[in-house]
Amino acid sequence: MKSAIAALVTGLATATLALAPAAQAKPKLTGEEQLAKMLEGRTAGKPVNCIPYSRTNDATVIKKTAIVYRSGSTLYVNRPTNADLLDDDDILVTRLWGSQLCSVDTIQLHDRMSPSMWRGFVGLREFVPYRKGK
Repeated sequence: MKSAIAALVTGLATATLALAPAAQAKPKLTGEEQLAKMLEGRTAGKPVNCIPYSRTNDATVIKKTAIVYRSGSTLYVNRPTNADLLDDDDILVTRLWGSQLCSVDTIQLHDRMSPSMWRGFVGLREFVPYRKGK
């Protein structure tokens, strides 16, 4: 019985050591690298000041880099002021003054673990549309 338990413990230790290098081998992408990967196969269009918020499906925060808004098959990239405050674990609180999200708007950043904790804000700039090539 003791030898079976010893073999099990040895096997688990060996498996853990074998998996550790694989987990460490994959480097974490920088914000710029994440954004480049998201935009692969897409071409930048002419920047716009506003996008229709009602047609925006979701927003993805790229840590310390940008906010990417999806509208249909188009991705709108916004590199806001204070982008270094962006964290992909933040909750974005957007207050609209109309039906569009514009380059003059600000977004409050709230901590996901404690939503009442306000972390700061970012000011939006122009939105660059990225569309898939034909």
